Amino acid sequence: MANTKSAQKAVRKIARRTAVNKMRRSEMRTYVRKVEEALEAKDQKGAAAALRDAEPLLARAAQNGIVHRNAAQRKISRLTKQIKTLAG
Repeated sequence: MANTKSAQKAVRKIARRTAVNKMRRSEMRTYVRKVEEALEAKDQKGAAAALRDAEPLLARAAQNGIVHRNAAQRKISRLTKQIKTLAG
């Protein structure tokens, strides 16, 4: 357990940040899953619409350090590519 007053406060701050990050990561994954489900169903319009909703969440998660920025860009790129392949 934390010994000093500042260490105890740090523990409280870490717990709050962890809860927020967990919520944001969960929301991001939910939106990405919606895109993937639309792709599985071969619904190109639905997948494109879902990606428009998911892209800002991925970018924001990367900006806040929840996921690495390259990982977020890679995910967006691959989903976009899959949607274009579905259209063609």
